[in-house]
Amino acid sequence: MRLLLTSIVLCSALLAQTPASKSAATKGAASRAGTAAARPSLMSPASLHAKAPDLFKAQFMTTKGDFIVEVHRDSAPMGADRFYNLVKNGFFTNAAFFRVVPGFIVQFGLNASPAINKVWEHASIKDDPVMGSNSRGTLVFATAGPNTRTTQLFINFGNNAGLDRQGFAPFGTVTDGMDVVDKINPGYGERPDQQRITEEGDAYLVKNFPMIDKIKMAKILPAAPAAAPGDKTAK
Repeated sequence: MRLLLTSIVLCSALLAQTPASKSAATKGAASRAGTAAARPSLMSPASLHAKAPDLFKAQFMTTKGDFIVEVHRDSAPMGADRFYNLVKNGFFTNAAFFRVVPGFIVQFGLNASPAINKVWEHASIKDDPVMGSNSRGTLVFATAGPNTRTTQLFINFGNNAGLDRQGFAPFGTVTDGMDVVDKINPGYGERPDQQRITEEGDAYLVKNFPMIDKIKMAKILPAAPAAAPGDKTAK
């Protein structure tokens, strides 16, 4: 979560170009193509490959309020990098909490746009080893089997240690606003169809689940300033 009319005069002109002119044109086109390829875009998963900071926080503004997730990259480096890029580039804007199982998990991570969902559907990352437990408030990528993590995530409502041995690797924790996460509307349970969300986007949810809670936007918070040497007040 893609007639070319050419006059005889034009053909003659092109055939008359010198090798130097062709070389310059080729280099210019290659340069433009390289710039376009390097520009991060949600429509190009491969372009979102920034390395996440060792420690960072992300703020989620939702229809129930705000919560903050703290991520330690060493807990699951590949998962942390993918999450960082998704947040930084606005993937979660207007995304719904489409699966809510009280006492277990709340799941999200399908985009409001079908076109974006389509390009991310198979943009998988490899698994990280499980370094911590699926305790209450931890943030984890959902999977459909080994090495299938893409954009879907869940937050643990409870202490779900049974997920540890199934390969679900936590990489972040809700440090502020877990009470907001607890209030996410559970009324639709697991009824929203993930495949239809993928294919139809927000239009499907608006029509069939008008009271579903959503993420208004998510952003990476600025890093805290480093304490000055000898600053005894810094904590």
